[in-house]
This record gives sequence, C-alpha cells and structure tokens, in this order.
Amino acid sequence: MKKLLDFPYSHVLVLGLAKSGTAAAKLLLDNGIQVRINDMKTEENDSVVVDLRKMGAEVVVGSHPLSVLDDIKLVVKNPGISYDNPIIVEAKKRDIPIITEIEIAYQLAGHSIIGITGSNGKTTTTTLITEILQASKRPVKVAGNIGIVATEVAQTLTEKETLVLELSSFQLQGIEKFRPNIAVLLNIFEAHLDYHKTFANYKQAKCNIFKNQTSDDYLVYNADDDVIVSELKNAKAVLVPFSISKKVEQGAWMDEDFVYFKDEKVISREEIVLVGKHNLENILAAISAAKLNGATNEGIRSVLTSFQGVKHRLQYVGHKLGRLFYNDSKATNLLATQKALSAFDKPVILLAGGLDRGNGFDELAPFLTYVKAMVVFGQTKEKLKQLAENTGVNEVVLANRVEDAVEKAYSLSNEGDIILLSPACASWDQYRTFEERGDMFIQAVHKLV
Repeated sequence: MKKLLDFPYSHVLVLGLAKSGTAAAKLLLDNGIQVRINDMKTEENDSVVVDLRKMGAEVVVGSHPLSVLDDIKLVVKNPGISYDNPIIVEAKKRDIPIITEIEIAYQLAGHSIIGITGSNGKTTTTTLITEILQASKRPVKVAGNIGIVATEVAQTLTEKETLVLELSSFQLQGIEKFRPNIAVLLNIFEAHLDYHKTFANYKQAKCNIFKNQTSDDYLVYNADDDVIVSELKNAKAVLVPFSISKKVEQGAWMDEDFVYFKDEKVISREEIVLVGKHNLENILAAISAAKLNGATNEGIRSVLTSFQGVKHRLQYVGHKLGRLFYNDSKATNLLATQKALSAFDKPVILLAGGLDRGNGFDELAPFLTYVKAMVVFGQTKEKLKQLAENTGVNEVVLANRVEDAVEKAYSLSNEGDIILLSPACASWDQYRTFEERGDMFIQAVHKLV
C-alpha cells in the first residue's frame, strides 16, 4: 500500500464521513497523522465511529461546534458539504486550507491520471475510456465520482497503472496541486447553482481540472462548446479538441461514415451501437483520451461495437413485442432529457417527472417532435401535463410512480415505439436516488407480460 510522502499537515479535520470521508480519515491515520472527524448525521454507536476511534481518531458527531477547528492545520471536506457550512466559513476566516479527498488521492497516485469532468456525460466517458484501455491491454484502474473512492484505489496503484477519475465540480473546487496528465472537459452548462451560487463559480470549479497542468500534459476538450473554448486562454497543456460538427486536426472528429483521430480512420459509425448525439461526443472524448494513453484501434472497436451504455444513462433495457425500453433515470435536468429525446427518430412514449425545483419545462418543447404520448408522475406531473397539452402531444396520462407509469406507457404503445424513462427531474420526491428510480423502472419492464 502506498504511503503519503512529505505530507505537510500534522493535524487534520475530516468534515463529513460518508465513503470518501471515512476512507480519507483511515488513510491519514494509517500515515501517522492526527485526525479529528466531525459529522452531523452519524451517531455515537455507529460501527464506523467505533472503528475510527479505535484507530486513534477524535470523533465529534451530532453537531458542528466551531471548536472542532482548534489546532487544525487542514480541512478535508466531503464534496457534498457546501462552502456556506459554518465550519467551512470559520475555516476560511482562520486561513485553514480546505481540500477534497481527490487532492490526497493525487498525492498518492502521482501524475498518471486521466481526469474527466463535464456537466453531462462524465460516467459514460469514464467507463468508455476505462474499457477501451483494458481492451487495449493497458493497465488501468477507475475511481472518483463514478462511485469508487479515489484514495482507496490510489493506495493500490502500481507505477505502470493509470488512474481514470470521474470528477465532479464539488470535488474539483477543493484542489490545490491536483494535476491529471490527461484532462477531459466534456461540456459546461448551468448546473448545481444551489451549491456554487453563480455560473462563474461553477465554471471555475470545472476548469480547475486543467489549472495546474503544464505543457507536458493534455487537455481534451469539446470544440463545439463555446463556454469551454472561451476558457482555453488559461490552459497551458497541449490542446486536443474533439468535435461532432467539423474536422479538427489534432483530435477526434467524424464525417457521415467514419470516426477519426487526427487523420486516422478509427471505426465506422454504423458499427457503433451506443445511441444518441451526445454519446457521439462522449465517444470522441473517450477515443482522444484513450489514444493519448496508448489505446489501439482494435481495443476501441471491440468496445464501441458492444457497449450499450452505463446503467441509468440512456441504458437499453430490452424489448417486448417490438417495443424498445430505455432507462435514462440519470436525466435529472432539462438538458439531459433534451439529449435523450434527440437520440431517437421513432415514436417515443416519454416517462417524466419528479422533484419540483420551481423551474418550468418549456425548453423541452422543441424536442418533443417524436413524442406521441407522455406518462407523467411526481411533484411536477401537472407542469409536464400542461407542457404536453401546449405542444400538441397526442396523449398525456398521469401516474403515481414510475412502476405505474411503465404499465400505462405500455398500454399506449404500438410495435416499433420507444418507451423512454427520462424524467428531467431529480428523484427525491419519491425515491432516495435516481438509481433506485431506474431500478424500479427496470423491474417494472421485466414484469410486463
């Protein structure tokens, strides 16, 4: 197991346990660093608290007293804790550095990192890069926002292995020296403003992925995204563009028939099984990053001719009597649902709805061309019903939950129809996570007779 070398902080506060906080605390303790832990929700008799105390940690749970900052030299913050948390506000006043767990992972892993971020498409691109490198016999491990704690993986990384990291804006806002050898920036649009407060703050967090890069590194970026292009003046890395709309000399692009990396034909477009225009962007980004890391065209083709998507992200679930079912439960915002609807040119029955965050849905209207019916549920069902009626969707049906919506959608469908769960809303009004919502959809599809 790797050890932290020359770690300059003698006393660290880990704020928030969860998976990443627990892993970071254990790592620091294993390296002989004094650790204090503060978590609001965990209880005194929780097994994690008991274990960490046995390892030598001081653990304060149930409240956030400012005294937890006394004598602290560094705060390792759970990415989900906002910067207006009283402990974070006070830490800033005391000039205590605040980082997230990926900064520690970088200090373990070193420079051999491919980091992927963007408002949409991170998990699909991360998975594609990982699978392409594996198919190309390149030694690789994957971690980060994809659900695998980065510090745990970084401890086991060998010198020959590359760490592929999915990175959220929450994680990237808390870096100091983090520097991936290959950074991938997919897209930037307004998101998570409840956390970042302004689009400028959110954009800066995303662009942190390349702020420490040098001319020895690579920045793979979406040449069709004007927000990203406007930020490149600050980049020092070698720029590697990708584009679905035009030829780019130094990156990945496509014409009507083939996908290219620079001037080299990589794969025929008709061989790619993953649907959706947005997924073509993800594919070009993945090809670029993987080729820079030594991937072969054979490895790329073996993945792209079989990869049908990441679970809950425009995932093909199956077919029944000629109806095709797709699970896009991860579509928790309007843009994600717009991209899902753009993937199909056949009749679609759209299942949508969920948590009401106060926004309208008029921006979906231009994307409903192929939608023949909508089944709506959750807190936003009346808003979505109004959208359907205003845009001339033939039928709109109210449902209680996703499970009910599947049955109603099936009863409205004909052979050749697409039945698509793409909610355009978060799940928290009825489900704990978008994964739980998607699993309920899959189960309901399999129960159909």
